Parts: sequence; structure tokens; C-alpha cells
Amino acid sequence: MTATAKSKLHQMTLEFPTDYWNDSCSVEELTYAIDNGAVGATSNPTIVHMVLKKEMHLWTERIHELIRDNPTWSETELTWKLVEEMSVHGANLLRPIFDKYQGKRGRLSIQTNPALYRNAQGIAEQAVHFDSLAPNMIVKIPVTQAGIEAIEEVTFHGVSINATVSFSVPQAIAVAEAVERGLNRREAEGKSSEQMAPVCTIMVGRTDDWMKVAAKRDGIEIEPSYLDWAGIACMKKAYQIFQQRGYRTRLLAAAYRHLGHWAEFIGGELIVSMPYEWQLKANASDIEVKERMSHAVDSQIIQTLYNEIPDFRRAYDEDGMKVEEFDEYGATVRTLRGFIASAHELTAEVRDFMLPNPDVRKTETVKA
Repeated sequence: MTATAKSKLHQMTLEFPTDYWNDSCSVEELTYAIDNGAVGATSNPTIVHMVLKKEMHLWTERIHELIRDNPTWSETELTWKLVEEMSVHGANLLRPIFDKYQGKRGRLSIQTNPALYRNAQGIAEQAVHFDSLAPNMIVKIPVTQAGIEAIEEVTFHGVSINATVSFSVPQAIAVAEAVERGLNRREAEGKSSEQMAPVCTIMVGRTDDWMKVAAKRDGIEIEPSYLDWAGIACMKKAYQIFQQRGYRTRLLAAAYRHLGHWAEFIGGELIVSMPYEWQLKANASDIEVKERMSHAVDSQIIQTLYNEIPDFRRAYDEDGMKVEEFDEYGATVRTLRGFIASAHELTAEVRDFMLPNPDVRKTETVKA
């Protein structure tokens, strides 16, 4: 570790063009991440619910205020207002970075309602609204058929997007092409795109997860350790294509399952978005901070995955899926189901404030 680096992640950001984000909008976690070189943060329904439970003491009074001040709002409206406020709170912590880098870094990623995954207009309208919440918002849009349409449209309107629910090379390319169309339309009308910073996530850990599920479901016998390389292989291939074609979208690696999901991307001009616990593991590890992005995945691993698992071929080949097939891809379905369920769980948390369970006796404050 260099003398000026506070940690391994900080060293990475000092020595390489690889940025790192905090995969959470938690105040405590984001503060740690920024101190160690992070230049962005992200959220989704699962993350927001986890943060709320962890930092309930910071939000209890505000939730009561929102309920009191908006007597006609439904639990869904209150839930999304809470998501907005938690996201803006995180964005404020990143604002100095945003100003320093003139919009290219320092953004908080806020996710559109996952239940809208089939509704391009609904996604676009919510994305434009989220973009207005703070100057340094970046809006997550799922890489579904409707999501690709929405990505082009909101990019045209000046919204920086972070494509999510994305696991494959063809999805990443579809995102980059949609962003290019949106930027070209915008620039043709003389509108600036100078401060826009579009991102495309590949959820490398969820790519691995799906290969493991598919292999088990279909009775495919394969060396278990090979399955931990599926997401890395897809990311490295997508990265090569992005570099060759000069796409203006940056790739982002997310959904960590092991430290290879960090170490293998060091040196790339991309983003690693790491949960707090994985940041701690990386900083405490004995992994050398050195360039590995250009190191190819073992050809035997790729060939075995390619020959044995049809859904790896779909994820790895540039033309492995058409846009209209994205919605039915196993990893997409599993992730959407999880995100939608998390949104409902978050709503249930708000419901408990609005309609406390009458079967449970309220805790009484005992005076000393």
C-alpha cells in the first residue's frame, strides 16, 4: 500500500482509473466509503429497506411527520417519498465530489419502481422526476424491453441513467446503444450532454447465481469453482467491446459474492459498486492492488461454461439475446421478483407506522 493511501480501495482509486461506489445510501456506510475514496453510491428497494431497519432512529420522526402532513397519501405514496428523501440525503454527502468533477462523479443512484419493468412511459416519467430531486442524481432503470426504450428517451431529456437488472453482454450493448441514440438526439438539438454520466451495471454476482441455479435445475455437472467466473467473463468481454466502440457509458460491477468481483476489475476504466461489508473485506484482505482487468479469464473455464450451460452462451455472446428476450432471462426474472418483493416489504414497514398492529401492546415509557 502506498504511503498516502488509507486502504486498499483508496489505493486503487489513486493508482488506477477504477472508481468505487458504496452499494448503499446508509449515512454511516457512505461516510466510510467516501473517506476511503468512493465517488458514488447506489440504492434499490432491497438496500433502502435494509438501511431503514439499520438507521430507523434517523427516520422514525420523519416518517411520522410525512404521515401527519399528508393525510390523504396512500402507503405506496409515502413509501416512495421516503425513498426519495433517503436518496437525497445520500446525494448531499456526495455533492462536493459532484461539484469537483463537474458531474462525472459524485452521484447517488436511485432506482425506479421495479414493478414498472414493462411500462416504458411509467419508467421514463419517474426517472425524469427522480432526476429533479438533486443535481447529482443518477437514475436506475431495468434492462428490460421497456427499460431500453425508456433509457433512450430519458437520456435525450438529459437524465443520467444507471442501467440495472443487467447480467449479460447483449444487455450491456443494448444499453450503450440506447444511450448513444439518446445522446445523439440531444446533441442534434443543440443541448449539452457535457455533465451527463451514464452507467451500465452488470450484476456479476447475480450472473454467477443464475448459472448455479440453472446448472442445478438442469442436472448439469460442472466444476463448481468455474461458476464463480461467469459474471467476470461477461464483464471483461463487455468492457473490451465498450472500449473498442467508444461507448460513452461506463460499466459498473455489482452484486458481490467473492473478492474476485473486485480484484479482477482493478485497472479498468469502470466502477466497482461494493456493499459495506465487502469494502471491509477488501481492505482487510491480502490481495495485492494491481491491474487485472486486462487478464483474460482462463479459456478452459469459459469453454466449459459455454459448452455446458445454454444460458451462459446467451449471456456471453454479443448476440446471445434479442432485446425482446431480456424480460424472460432467468436472472432478470429472479432479480425483478426480488426487487418487487423488497418494495412490498418496505411498504409494509411504512404501513406499520400508519396502521400499528392493535394486537400488540404499545411500549409505555417508564419515568425514572
